[in-house]
Amino acid sequence: MPEEDLVELKFRLYDGSDIGPFQYSPTSTVAMLKERIVAEWPKDKKIAPKSANDIKLINAGKILENNKTVGQCRVPFGELPKAVITMHVVVQPSLAKAKTEKKVDEVPRKHICSCSIM
Repeated sequence: MPEEDLVELKFRLYDGSDIGPFQYSPTSTVAMLKERIVAEWPKDKKIAPKSANDIKLINAGKILENNKTVGQCRVPFGELPKAVITMHVVVQPSLAKAKTEKKVDEVPRKHICSCSIM
C-alpha cells in the first residue's frame, strides 16, 4: 500500500495526553481503532477502559460508529494533506455493567408515607 494513502491519527485522552500518532489504512474500521487504543492505554491512568465497548471516539464533533471506516470518518474540508488527525477518546463503561453495579450498591428503601390532615 502506498504510504500517501495512509491516514495519521492520534487519540486525545480525558487528561489532555495523547496516544499515537499511528498510521492507518482508510479501510480500517473504528472498531479496529478502539482495540488499538485499549492495547496502548497508559497503565498509570486512573480511568481505563476494560474493552473496546467502553470507548467512544469523537471526530469533528461526531461520535464514530464501529462499522465505519477511517476513510468515511474523515472531514473532507479544512484538513491539510499529511496532517495528523486528532480524535477524542471518551471512556464510558457499558450500561449493563453500570446497572448491575448500581443494583448491588443500592440499599432497599422502605416507602413510608406520613400524611397529616388538619
